[in-house]
Amino acid sequence: MRQKFSIAKRLLAATAAVLVVAGAAVAADDVVVNPRAPERYTVQKGDTLWGIAGKFLKDPWRWPDIWRLNRDQIRNPHWIYPGDVVVLDRTGGPGGGAEGVPRLTIERPMVRLSPGVRVSPLASEAIPSIPSGDIEPYLTEPLITGPEGLANAAEIIAGKDKRVVRGQNDVVYVTGIDPGRGELWFIYRPGRTLASPQTGEVLGYEQRFLGTARIERFAEVSTARIAGAREEIQVGDRLVPAPREQILNYVPHPPQRSVSGQIIAAGPNSSEIGRGWVVTLDKGARDGLDVGSVLAIYRVVAPIADPRPSKEPDRIVQLMEVTKFVQPDRFVQVPDERTGLVFVFRVFDRVAYGLVLNTTDPVDIGDWVRQP
Repeated sequence: MRQKFSIAKRLLAATAAVLVVAGAAVAADDVVVNPRAPERYTVQKGDTLWGIAGKFLKDPWRWPDIWRLNRDQIRNPHWIYPGDVVVLDRTGGPGGGAEGVPRLTIERPMVRLSPGVRVSPLASEAIPSIPSGDIEPYLTEPLITGPEGLANAAEIIAGKDKRVVRGQNDVVYVTGIDPGRGELWFIYRPGRTLASPQTGEVLGYEQRFLGTARIERFAEVSTARIAGAREEIQVGDRLVPAPREQILNYVPHPPQRSVSGQIIAAGPNSSEIGRGWVVTLDKGARDGLDVGSVLAIYRVVAPIADPRPSKEPDRIVQLMEVTKFVQPDRFVQVPDERTGLVFVFRVFDRVAYGLVLNTTDPVDIGDWVRQP
């Protein structure tokens, strides 16, 4: 916990904070409240924004509407912490828009310690958007580059001994290390080329994450110890500074504009995907995706032969010296089947990574993603 001192606001220290963001009114039939929604819910440790949204709304991605959040607030939402009480107001309340439009508020008791002293939670204690345990590495490790790859990045040029491969706790020598970028570095090697399934156009070059290294001595040729290794590490592998840890607190929301893309990759040797899997999409920032975007997953159903009697005339088919009259093949088109939702949590220019949520059927590479 962190203390903030404010003499001018001491009278507010014991007041319950009600965090309501006013915005444009939403039509009452736009947002459907979950029939089992509680009137009040106390946020627990381990909760997520997605999980809480599902308690109150039939469609969790409508979370911004019921809070009246604008685009900036979606990217930098009010923190929600364990112990906060989420309150559902089914009438809309004063200033909440049309009568009957639901809205949510937070009641956050402020504990008085002494005059002019109040307590605010740390950002690190806020609940995340989605469960981060299984995807935590993907929040920082995926790296997409152009065709140049990591040609200008730091490079392992030798090991401490003559072995070909290296692993955890081994010492290596690295050139190109900038002391100002910190001690912890990520190790990469060129990986998959990601291309559009429709056009074959290259969307980016995935750099395969191998492990981490900690710099023990900075110099023109720096000394590094491999802190962790997911794969065998070799001379020629590249290093980039480890990015700062991030808290995934972006509000789940539909994309900024219409999106129609496909799942182009999943984990290694994966062909069938289920809930909790990380997938790669062929759309990115230039297509309107940002962190927190929610997309629906659709499976294309092949046309089905129509068994109903046809009113079309028979076709004449000549087979050798035999003439036959046959009915032409007829097919009916079946609408695409929705099989789940995907929450986008890491975005590059033309590629994005997402977590599969709420599946009803297995998801396949090649399935489509669109507005929910």
